[in-house]
Amino acid sequence: MEAAAKRFFTSPYFAVAGASQDTSKFGYKVLSWYAAHSLPVTPINPSTSSIRLSTDTDLATLPSVIDLPHPSETSLSIITPPPVTLKILKEAKTAGIKAVWMQPGSFDKEGLDFATQEFESAVGGGRKRGGEGWCVLVDGESIMRAAGRSWEK
Repeated sequence: MEAAAKRFFTSPYFAVAGASQDTSKFGYKVLSWYAAHSLPVTPINPSTSSIRLSTDTDLATLPSVIDLPHPSETSLSIITPPPVTLKILKEAKTAGIKAVWMQPGSFDKEGLDFATQEFESAVGGGRKRGGEGWCVLVDGESIMRAAGRSWEK
């Protein structure tokens, strides 16, 4: 799983499916994490045209991963309920996305199996520490370093 996580951070673009304007939700927290690390990120949310971050930055949303301008160069974080995640994974595969990171709670066995079989890199599930699985908020910085990617906060 660590190799898949490193591969995830080699992409030049990132997207967050399940991005939210609600600051208490993980869809907002993960989106903000990418922005705080100066990574080019696109929120995916079919219900709103933009999301305002705490830095007063407005990010235009896209309704679907199918609408990403560079899908084959975009790594996708997913923070949605498992049935929605499976639908998004299928759309991502069709769009040509190569790397996905499913946040804890966003997938079930069917979604995890689909992701590990259909993508070059799929992050989700257990890890050495903790039972919830890999999380961008917890593991992102160490994996970015391991992947040789630098960032500015």
